[in-house]
Amino acid sequence: MSGESVMWDAVKKAMELLEDTALEPIIDKGEPSGLNQRRASFPLLNGDSPSKCKMSSSDGIDFRKLRASMYGRVISWINESVDKTFEEIHTFKEMKIENVRLVFRNGKKKPPVGTLYLTTTHLIFVDAESRKETWITLPHIGQVIKLPLSTVGAPLQIRCKTFLSVTFIIVKERDCHDLYVSLTSLCQPVHIEGLYCFHYTPSRSLIRRSLGWYQFDIQAEYQRFGVPNQYWSLTNLNKDYELCDTYPKYLYAPSGASSAVIIGSSKFRSKGRFPVLSYLHSNGAALCRCSQPLSGFSARCLEDEQLMASILQANPRTRFMYVVDTRPRINAMANRAAGKGYENEAHYSDIKFMFFGIENIHVMRSSLNKLSETCELKDPSINTFLNGLQSCGWLRHIKAILDTSHWVATSMEEGFTVLVHCSDGWDRTAQVCAIAALLLDPFYRTIHGFQALIEKEWLAFGHKFTDRCGFLQTSDSKEISPVFGQFLDCIWQLTRQFPTAFQFSEKYLIMMHDYLYSCQYGTFIGNCEKDRVDLRVSERTYSLWGFVSANINDFLNPFYLNDKENQILRPDLSPSNIQFWRGLYCRFDSGIESVEPVNDIALSLQDQTASLQDHVKFLKKRIISLAGMLGSKKEEGIVPEQNGVSSSVMRLSKLTVKEDTKKLDVDSVFHSECDPFSKSQLETELNSVAVTWKNIGETTECPSCQTPFSQSVTKVSSTD
Repeated sequence: MSGESVMWDAVKKAMELLEDTALEPIIDKGEPSGLNQRRASFPLLNGDSPSKCKMSSSDGIDFRKLRASMYGRVISWINESVDKTFEEIHTFKEMKIENVRLVFRNGKKKPPVGTLYLTTTHLIFVDAESRKETWITLPHIGQVIKLPLSTVGAPLQIRCKTFLSVTFIIVKERDCHDLYVSLTSLCQPVHIEGLYCFHYTPSRSLIRRSLGWYQFDIQAEYQRFGVPNQYWSLTNLNKDYELCDTYPKYLYAPSGASSAVIIGSSKFRSKGRFPVLSYLHSNGAALCRCSQPLSGFSARCLEDEQLMASILQANPRTRFMYVVDTRPRINAMANRAAGKGYENEAHYSDIKFMFFGIENIHVMRSSLNKLSETCELKDPSINTFLNGLQSCGWLRHIKAILDTSHWVATSMEEGFTVLVHCSDGWDRTAQVCAIAALLLDPFYRTIHGFQALIEKEWLAFGHKFTDRCGFLQTSDSKEISPVFGQFLDCIWQLTRQFPTAFQFSEKYLIMMHDYLYSCQYGTFIGNCEKDRVDLRVSERTYSLWGFVSANINDFLNPFYLNDKENQILRPDLSPSNIQFWRGLYCRFDSGIESVEPVNDIALSLQDQTASLQDHVKFLKKRIISLAGMLGSKKEEGIVPEQNGVSSSVMRLSKLTVKEDTKKLDVDSVFHSECDPFSKSQLETELNSVAVTWKNIGETTECPSCQTPFSQSVTKVSSTD
């Protein structure tokens, strides 16, 4: 934990105290703006002593004593924070517990007995008999539950955010309690700089820290679909994140909207998230996003209305535009009582307003919890499982997101501009805009295009990953919700309907889900772009995209076809086509090892086929060379291949099977001057090409270096 982070936490507490007082510090002329202005307003926070702080006076208040008291409290907070941080760092000791039983959630396998190790980043179980290792990354742990004591020991259940659920039975209750206390403190650090990514170093030093951080450029992405142009232009009003701190610094707005209009609209929108361009279709239809207006029951904003009119004018092919509120109507109406709400069609000309029924984060969190409980049932009947799946409502929510996204994409394909928002514009809005763009643009269905889509719609436009994923102990449990996980589920639904339209496989989506919660890479750290800039994650952490680039072949879809038929996806969203994603939610049904996706096996077979084809070509060349060495006709006399076999090969085969053929001195042939290859070199090359293959599920180690594969060493953490 850095001292800078600790100091800043204490400073924030001091600022809160000072803001609560009725005292008004005297500011000199030439005061700075923004955050610097706020700091300058409090001399105590700039290192000045209490005697230098000029306070306004009133009767009956001893400001000198008050200043000294407040200064003392600031120093006390700083010392307490520093002491607590160093105590967390230096008091932790790695644990080793022997004779531990590992019980799987289905209870079908005999529980292995082994040793349990706890490090600062992982929980590792080593089977005493097979020496098989099971790794669990600590940030993956969602719940640690102490179960009632049994006759064999103290059970401790670990429920992970990756849908892994295991129980460790520990002989001594004291060891179980110590492990419980350590896990509850280590799986969620107090400060954001205590996350795994700030301390992680990959095992392969060939991966540079900068790899992946600079491959996405938001300006280049907008240029890809023709922006800026005569209708849309770049605005620099948010270059220092002053207009909206949860938006990116580079924003694109209608060319006809003035700076005053944009600023006025920002003040009228929740969190300052005014309407901006998200995606531009080739037909001129624009996809825009924002947050709900602060309209209440009757409020209006002329600047916001002018900005909406400018968005409509940026698409001259249509006379109206759609405004999509992704919330259920009743939720939007309830927000009006809090001074928020939705656009009044009477105040906005030429718009058509639409409600869609995507539930809020609280409903989605509850739904996922019920889904997890259903998946963890021991030996459920078909009725029990299906009833649990229906009651959790998860598939209904997935369908609602896909329905909304499909409607938006269809409207844009027809040439209409669409503006999407929810409450604050960083959850449901991100889901709908990202999926709609993916349906329209085949680039977003490639590996690098999908990364660009996430960078733009989720990271740049401020999805609150730290809060929604609950990375920290200080995270509000009511803010946690599987918003991004739902997005990945929706993409998986589309890959099932269009198996040849996506360059990436199911493994790519699962990997992204797991690394999101592992906090191993800095890509998803922070709640917005500004947070990541302030934390300097590109300088201090590794990027997930760098890992993908180094292992891109592992995530390819063997059935991918980049053809014109898949330019625009039109999914069938009837209820029977919305499927349960067993590969994610029930992948550990057979134990600690995840179920191997079919696409992985197909990709392996594809690689094997390509290698065999190369081997055939290799053998043909060698046979031709050998035929020449054995006295065959000149190379120019070789006729073209017939049925895949060259005439020289046929002649060589006849030569070797004739009984009266004179025995040749093969060694002398290999060492002849006309042979560019020695006998030993030829044997080495022939042996280096794989000829026999095993099923990928039966392979336990690398045949060349004996490195164990996932079947013998399981790292549930998905670490390098």
